[in-house]
Amino acid sequence: MTRRTRFGLQAQLALGLSVALVMVLGLMAVVLQRQRAMQEEVDQLGRQAVQSMASEGLTRRGAAMAQQLADSLANPMYYSDLDAIGTLVREATRQPDVAYVLVYDDDGNLVTDGSWDMASYGQPMQDPLAARALASNGLLTQWSDKVVEVSQVIELGDSRLGGVRVGYSLAEARTSEQRAAEVLRARLDALGRRHFGWIATMLGLLLLVGVVLVAYMQRSLVRPIRLLAQSARAIGVGDYDVPRPVSDRQDEVGELVRAFAEMSDSIARHDRDVRHMAYTDALTGLTNRLAFRESLDHRIMLGRVAGRDLALLFADIDDFKRVNDSLGHEAGDEVLLHFAARIREAVQRLGGDDAMVARFGGDEFVILIQGGDVRQAASTLAEEMVQALSLPLSVQGRQVYLGTSVGITLFPEDATGATALMKNGDVAMYQAKMAGKNCYRFYSRAMDQAVERRVRMEAELRGAWDRGELSLVYQPLYRLADNLIVGAEALLRWQHPELGAIPPSVFIEVAEQSGLIEQLGPQVLRAACDAASRWGLPSASGGELPFVSVNVSPRQLRSGDLPEVVSRVLQETGLSAGRLHLELTETAVIGDEAHASLMLAKLHRAGVKVWLDDFGTGFSGLSHLRRVPVDGVKIDRSFITDLQRNPDDLALTTAIIAMAHSLGIAVVAEGVEKQGQFDLLRERGCDLAQGYWLGYPLNDSEFAQLLL
Repeated sequence: MTRRTRFGLQAQLALGLSVALVMVLGLMAVVLQRQRAMQEEVDQLGRQAVQSMASEGLTRRGAAMAQQLADSLANPMYYSDLDAIGTLVREATRQPDVAYVLVYDDDGNLVTDGSWDMASYGQPMQDPLAARALASNGLLTQWSDKVVEVSQVIELGDSRLGGVRVGYSLAEARTSEQRAAEVLRARLDALGRRHFGWIATMLGLLLLVGVVLVAYMQRSLVRPIRLLAQSARAIGVGDYDVPRPVSDRQDEVGELVRAFAEMSDSIARHDRDVRHMAYTDALTGLTNRLAFRESLDHRIMLGRVAGRDLALLFADIDDFKRVNDSLGHEAGDEVLLHFAARIREAVQRLGGDDAMVARFGGDEFVILIQGGDVRQAASTLAEEMVQALSLPLSVQGRQVYLGTSVGITLFPEDATGATALMKNGDVAMYQAKMAGKNCYRFYSRAMDQAVERRVRMEAELRGAWDRGELSLVYQPLYRLADNLIVGAEALLRWQHPELGAIPPSVFIEVAEQSGLIEQLGPQVLRAACDAASRWGLPSASGGELPFVSVNVSPRQLRSGDLPEVVSRVLQETGLSAGRLHLELTETAVIGDEAHASLMLAKLHRAGVKVWLDDFGTGFSGLSHLRRVPVDGVKIDRSFITDLQRNPDDLALTTAIIAMAHSLGIAVVAEGVEKQGQFDLLRERGCDLAQGYWLGYPLNDSEFAQLLL
């Protein structure tokens, strides 16, 4: 932009104001000719006004007078010349607006107030302004509703002799001001009346100039700014498609319009980015819960009008927690990415054009399909997902086998609202997990009853121990070398008064998920130790008392007080630490290896033995056993079941026994139900075994009798 073409807004305004100024100066020249004769009168009024305004400087006058009096009173005060002091004070009192002049000594006693009889001599000053005046070491000004007081210290050399206070009457000062103002107002009124006509004409012309300037400003400045404000308000409520002002002007307004357009484009891009982050899962790039819920509400509303059905599929990865616990969260994220890609690919092939995939957080995915026979489409898609997601994954160089449980709910068959529909899908997915995982289930009304039963079970489980409904049974543990009983595993049973015997796989999971296991765990431990303390020597044991094995939940291990609880229970029951074996699941130990090692080291120092239960079902290897102090491993029953028919299970079991023995770790086989399994395990050097073939769980008295 050249200097010649840049005729800016400031220059335009300056031109308009210059024209108006020239017109005003012309009019003022005529007025000045008529006012020249009255110049002297105006000058005189000005001087009187100045004199009147000077009365307002009471503070400055008081400061000058107080300083002058302090200097003049120094010698008389030093020599106690009361006549000279009185004379100076009386002269000062006669000054205009002076209400009083007080001279006091260094002790705060009054020397004189200017009166001839000096009746107040030697009396202390008691008025409200006296305290601050006495405390001041220099010039001080104080105000009250009646006077303005200025005080100054009287000094001779470095010696303080006293002080002087000068008070000015505000009422007299205001009266003088009012009289001067009234005189000036009267003369100005007379002058104004004489020249009212000329002034009115000048103001009329100025008004006309102002109207012209306003019209010019309205056209060149206000209108563009108003358009910008309207666009800004629209953008503020999220309407980024609002028409924006366009200008080819080469001045400041044009620059403002173009800058506004650039800013609004930037805001629109930023809003799109923010919305993308707010409505998209950061890890997988899928739609998140918030965006899915908004879309679901919208589609349900349209579905009611158009009569279109839709289906929701809730997919949850089975045993995903094992991945995080054993391989770490980075591996878990990698698994989620693999699952998201497989789900997206299946939905693109089978879900239709209107399908939507979302990740709700954690390991839960939700799919929405719409149009046609949604029941059949949902069933086909669920089957494909179950099959595709059960294929092995390569994670950090390892083969990981997982599955998925899928719950399906239909609109409007199962529910007509988004909240109820999502709840039903979650219930159906939970039922798929209860059915064995890696499958799918459609929602049914009966599932609500199952959820209600679970809630009821949790409520009744809270007091089951105190009511005597929970009890312990003991499954014998045999030493394979000589087929002798060396101990027993304590197992918890629940005999419900109405429902009968409830399987441990049901109520233990409820206790674990609800946190009740943290209350039941110490109670079970105490009861098992108390029972074991009363067991006698087996008939052919060779003098070795049997031990008791107690399961410990991951929650108890994570709580951090497990060693203290065990020590307290052993002390209360009198059971020796060597006769207590604690069983922890492999994933519970590997999940937080450092914490588990610390807890287990404390138990080892106390003499308690620790076994890893269900060994071989996790993702860990025997290398972890070198870092975690354990005394034994229990081979999971899934390896023992097919030991005679499956060569792989036999090879794995043999390898586990050999490697564990090389590390000095005992091996226990659980689930031994056949003579052939027992013989194979004994041939391969397995130390201990338990199972229904060897002996069913017995109560405390029955097991004590078995020992004899």
